[in-house]
Amino acid sequence: MGEMVLAGYGMDKAVRSSVSFETPCGRLLRELEQIWTEIGEREEDKDRMFLELESECMRVYRRKVDSANAERSQLRQSLMAKEAELKVLVASIGEITPKFKVDEKQSLKEQLAKVTPLLEDLRSKKEERIKQFSLVQSQIEKIKAQISDHNNQHDNGPVNHSKDNHDLSTRRLSDLQAELRNLQKEKSDRLQKVFIYIDEVHCLCSVLGMDFAKTVKDVHPSLHGANSENSTNISDSTLEGLTQTILKLKAEKRARVSKLQEIVGKLHKLWNLMESTEQERRHFARVAAVLGSTEEEITSPSVLSLETIQETEEEVERLTKQKASRMKELVLKKRLELEDICSNAHMEPDMSTAPEKITALIDSGLVDPCELLSSIETQIAKAREESLTRKDIMEKVDRWLSACDEETWLEEYNQDSSRYSAGRGAHINLKRAEKARILVQKIPSMIDNLIAKTFAWEDERSVPFLYDGARLVAILEEQKLRRVQKEEDKRRHRDQKKLQSLLLKEKELIFGSKPSPKKTSSFRRTSSHHPNGNGAGFMTPAPRRVSAGSATPELLTPRSYSGRYNNYFKENRRLTAAPLNFSTVSKEDSMSSFASISGSEPDSPLT
Repeated sequence: MGEMVLAGYGMDKAVRSSVSFETPCGRLLRELEQIWTEIGEREEDKDRMFLELESECMRVYRRKVDSANAERSQLRQSLMAKEAELKVLVASIGEITPKFKVDEKQSLKEQLAKVTPLLEDLRSKKEERIKQFSLVQSQIEKIKAQISDHNNQHDNGPVNHSKDNHDLSTRRLSDLQAELRNLQKEKSDRLQKVFIYIDEVHCLCSVLGMDFAKTVKDVHPSLHGANSENSTNISDSTLEGLTQTILKLKAEKRARVSKLQEIVGKLHKLWNLMESTEQERRHFARVAAVLGSTEEEITSPSVLSLETIQETEEEVERLTKQKASRMKELVLKKRLELEDICSNAHMEPDMSTAPEKITALIDSGLVDPCELLSSIETQIAKAREESLTRKDIMEKVDRWLSACDEETWLEEYNQDSSRYSAGRGAHINLKRAEKARILVQKIPSMIDNLIAKTFAWEDERSVPFLYDGARLVAILEEQKLRRVQKEEDKRRHRDQKKLQSLLLKEKELIFGSKPSPKKTSSFRRTSSHHPNGNGAGFMTPAPRRVSAGSATPELLTPRSYSGRYNNYFKENRRLTAAPLNFSTVSKEDSMSSFASISGSEPDSPLT
């Protein structure tokens, strides 16, 4: 406007006056011109001063234009910089934002006002993302350092990851988080493995009586007294150290178990040999359990310590010294044990270790008592083994003897005249008598079965079956003969009673009255009862023992079996089933018996 006014003063004055005075600046120029007129300035001076005024206005406008251009350039540069930063942030953090477009219809300030909030938001997101990356990466580096056993470089502060700020995408953050989870899982597995190893080391040290704290500190100081997981070292070197320590402790345990089991084996033998009391064994009961246990089952504290092994060795040495002084007594006790076993099985013990011989040998010093003891123990083992083979036959012998006892009782019961009285216990005796009669009837079959069983035993082992030094078959055959003789005697007795009854009836017919008591009292009843009780029942005779100097066991065989004994190893040997022949009572013998009973002549008439 001023330029137009000033330019108007260089024209025709009429035209200038008609145009210039319509604006405030024109009005000021008019007022200035009036002042100059009143002052009396010349026209040339007026034109000069108007030109100066015009030049001054141009300079003011130019400065304003230059300032506006500079501001416009700054706004454009700022807008371009923000647009570029916006693109970098979007590419860095991988955020999907609305695409910013430059609208030429909008002013630069409007465009800046539009892009600035987007840029500030992305900047804040970038800072947050950097913090997330820094936290994840610092944890990754820390775990890696724990695994690789290089913690020192992480003790001074967090790790700087500014060089990686160009890629802050969520994909990279997810990859780092996955790596962190894998490392955390590996750390957890390693920590669990370390704790398992430490527990195993603790158990082994407890059993071996070793210092657990010193053992694990030798591997790594952090393994003992650690209060948190982070303070426990989980490096490869620590795991390898714990593995080697466990292997060494297991090898030491294996060696000590072997040594202690050997010592405890000797201790058990000495205990059994010395017949130690339970109170004496109680102190080593925990150690004694090692003998029948595997390495895994041995978990008692300090049971494999050097002190325990040394104490056990000292106990073995003490009992060994004590054994030497009591060896004679121990040998004799073992001999008594052998005799008891043989006695229970009705066998003859080996006379080579008889007590008098043992005493003489030990006193002479010619034989080591330990050898004698070992020999007797061998004989005891053989005697027990043989008693087991004889068990079946001995049980049958016991049942046979029990049946013989019942037979003896039954005969005594039958001779009791008051057995049918109504007294107390009479019904019990009646029941027992009935059972005894059934059992007595089985005795012959018992004897036959026992003889067959004995023959089978002898054939299998090619040795005679001895019962208290006598051959059992000979005893059984002898008892068969006695039973036959006994039955024959009973038959004779019954026949004599019948003859006596007939004689009494004949006397009554002849004399018309009964014979006097004096004559009948002269009757002597023939009985087969032996004074030793064999006639009253059945008792096993005293067996005839086989002496060391006897030529052959055939001397023990009864006449009815002597031929069979010579061939008792042959397969065709069998028990004879034919009954033995005994002479019956002849008529002359009967007449003699009647004569002795009645006092008459033998030729008395008989019906």
